[in-house]
Amino acid sequence: MDPLAHTLFGATMAEAGLKRKTALATATLIIGANLPDVDAVALFVSQNYALLVRRGWTHGILALMVWPFLLTGAMLGLDRLLQRWRSRRSRPPAASMPVDRPPMRPAVLLGIAFLGVWSHPLLDWVNTYGIRLLMPFNDTWFYGDTLFIIDPWFWLLAGAGVVLARSESWRGISAWVVLGTALTALILPTEMVPLPAKIVWMAGIAAIVLARWTGLQRHAAQPVAFGLLMATVLYTAFMFAGARMTAMHARSHLAANGIEATEVMANPLPARPLMRTGVAASPTHYYLFNINWMRPGSFVLTREPVPIEAPDPIAEAALRAPEVQGLRGWIRFPAYEVRPLDDGWRVFIRDLRFVYPEQESSPGIGMAVVDLDDDLQVVKVR
Repeated sequence: MDPLAHTLFGATMAEAGLKRKTALATATLIIGANLPDVDAVALFVSQNYALLVRRGWTHGILALMVWPFLLTGAMLGLDRLLQRWRSRRSRPPAASMPVDRPPMRPAVLLGIAFLGVWSHPLLDWVNTYGIRLLMPFNDTWFYGDTLFIIDPWFWLLAGAGVVLARSESWRGISAWVVLGTALTALILPTEMVPLPAKIVWMAGIAAIVLARWTGLQRHAAQPVAFGLLMATVLYTAFMFAGARMTAMHARSHLAANGIEATEVMANPLPARPLMRTGVAASPTHYYLFNINWMRPGSFVLTREPVPIEAPDPIAEAALRAPEVQGLRGWIRFPAYEVRPLDDGWRVFIRDLRFVYPEQESSPGIGMAVVDLDDDLQVVKVR
């Protein structure tokens, strides 16, 4: 999931009651919820390098066991620094300490660090990008195919709990207004989000504003946050069920036509929880489809079946290019197309999760175009 979703989920867990268990619980949950993404620095190197290292070592089982201890140690060190800073102030430390600040409980803080850190791979697993949970022992990718990598309903539910529970100051409220406005400006213009979803989004924003304006949540901030956390979890569970139902319907429809699906990806769509696109793989072909998973009869193939073929020597030469090693290890439904050029060959490497068979370029991930000369030496990669 995106960093905002991780942050809001960590913050909502804090507001649901965990922040009262020990000092620095909120900071620990928010930092822990984002900590495995330290590998995002790979994006500054190249997209290929990012595919090579992202959601690997820092997201694997070994790191997930180590991160909470490192985070807890850092938080305990920070707490000591804060205590020293308070003791050096002119007024007594007890007077400078917030009255509702719970005492530091290291064992509880460690448990909270585990919750924050482990929430990260769980949320990463639920989308179609995948995660290598067994690293460094095994680099197998795992996929939940549950939520779109940027999900506005997840933002709305998780964010509402934090907005309603925090920021009584005008500075804090202003920050939430800026964030809400920015997200709304991102969602409303895009054609990927249908009009009914945009109306529901605006209604949700209006409900949050009304609740804050009238102070309805003031005496029940924690129960409200807990309820919204549970709503976020239930929404994710609903979407998970949708993914499983989509796969079941796809297998059933293909089986009715004598096709055995060995793997099915149910691709979630932004802000459209009942709609799925997807790819089903048989031993010989890929089948791209659309479906409303609540209506099995809506299943429809959107393109002619795409043959599953092993890369020929030309495509294999393209796959050896250093610039596509990240894509080669990450690709889930590979399709190769070779076109002759006057002085060589052009090879299209597509992952049908994110790129259609006829696409010749992609603004995002899932595709590489490799030009080779007559000797199958790499000339250009894009």
